[in-house]
Amino acid sequence: MKFLLSFAGVLVAILLLLKFFPSAPINPVLPVPQGQQEVNGHDSEVPKGAGANAEGEEEEGEAPGNTRIAPATPGQTYGAAVDPAGAVPMSALATALGSRDSAQVKLVGKATAVCQAKGCWMTLPTADGQQMRVRFRDYAFFVPKDLSGHTVVVSGWAHRETVSVADQQHYLRDAGKPEKEIAAITQPKQELNFMADGVLVQN
Repeated sequence: MKFLLSFAGVLVAILLLLKFFPSAPINPVLPVPQGQQEVNGHDSEVPKGAGANAEGEEEEGEAPGNTRIAPATPGQTYGAAVDPAGAVPMSALATALGSRDSAQVKLVGKATAVCQAKGCWMTLPTADGQQMRVRFRDYAFFVPKDLSGHTVVVSGWAHRETVSVADQQHYLRDAGKPEKEIAAITQPKQELNFMADGVLVQN
């Protein structure tokens, strides 16, 4: 009899504990951290706070991950600080690179195109009339969409790489090119590109 009473007492105690201290759910669904998403053709890390207002909501008319950057202004720096002293003109890039596949260099040139989706790349003309695409290290900063036509100094690494058909088409869409021109891309392309740590607007 004493055993049954003891058992009943333990059972009641367990039921009371479960009632007042419910266990945590198993395998809870965790929220995706704000500011992170997969971006087609770009790195997956998106700068925190990009495209969101103070309450964390997306701005109307803006795609997730977009930023609102003030128009390009001479003297403005994006990313790491850039000292223009010692920058070589784009026309001297081939000499600076030589036969190497990559080289750390500081270049000055006029931006000819900018990603119109969010300012996550721009192009600078090379001496042979090609366009060198400048991307930004770790996707850590963007540049103004109206930067085209401004003279800039970029600091980072120039490198040769093979760009896939999908990436070429993606960049053309970013630049607002017509679908006919995009569809005409059918082969990978060897390009000279640049990974910038910082960009300085000179004028």
